[in-house]
Amino acid sequence: MAISLRVMRLDLLRSLRHGCPQQAFVPALTADVGFWATLSLNMCDFTRYANSQRSQLVGQAMGLPLCMAVFGFLSLAITASTIVIYGTAITDPLELLGRIPGVLPQTLTLAGLIIATLTTNIAANVVAPANAFVNIAPRRISFEAGGLVAAGIGAVILPWKLISDSQGFIFTWLIAYSALLGPVAGVMFADFFILRQRRVEVTDLFVTKGSSYWYVNGWSPVSMIALAMGVLPNLPGWLFTVGLYPSCGPMWIALYHWAWFTGFGVASAVYLGLKYLVQKRAGLVGQMI
Repeated sequence: MAISLRVMRLDLLRSLRHGCPQQAFVPALTADVGFWATLSLNMCDFTRYANSQRSQLVGQAMGLPLCMAVFGFLSLAITASTIVIYGTAITDPLELLGRIPGVLPQTLTLAGLIIATLTTNIAANVVAPANAFVNIAPRRISFEAGGLVAAGIGAVILPWKLISDSQGFIFTWLIAYSALLGPVAGVMFADFFILRQRRVEVTDLFVTKGSSYWYVNGWSPVSMIALAMGVLPNLPGWLFTVGLYPSCGPMWIALYHWAWFTGFGVASAVYLGLKYLVQKRAGLVGQMI
């Protein structure tokens, strides 16, 4: 978390220095939202263990914004201090660690870095995919096995290469998957908060055929169409960013820089519109189908 925040904000400062704040702020904002989009979508993997709604609200309100602000400030402060001490901005914690004199400070710092990395990845990045693999075959795949599979996939995609270049990390990775997760969040928001008015049919969650969540053989065509339509406006900008398209208009680039928000808005609007048409055709407007 601290590494991504530090990289994004340093790029923002460089752009501000060259007089183009709008070119830095929007991508940095979208990347920051995309960074948290994964955890926000699978927060139920954690909140289901809360004793009450109030306890999970208090826990998240105290834990996430406060820690985000503190770690963000520390990242900027430490990186800025390296300019004064070493004459250059050092954004890599390992590179900075190598310049700290003394075996004991280096050992303590490295131990803290290792513990922080392990605890953050286990808590935030392993629980959701492990549960997903368990749901594929609950009788054959345990939570531990699902976690090991997720860890293996995480190593295969070479994540250290993603953060080796700040431009690639922000524009090719963070904004790109926020373009996918924004529409997912839009569909979930439109269905749960607007259509269902925060009502959940608990029994139907455990029933297949005949359940209000079964749709068409377990798939919701309306959701799939809304998801695709939410991703579509961001596709030209992404193709241009990764070099698969030779040119792209400024409008598509701007939409891509707002990828999460663009996808969220389009997907939620399409989902609500299609749901209304389906209900109207079935003569069940105002009822959930």
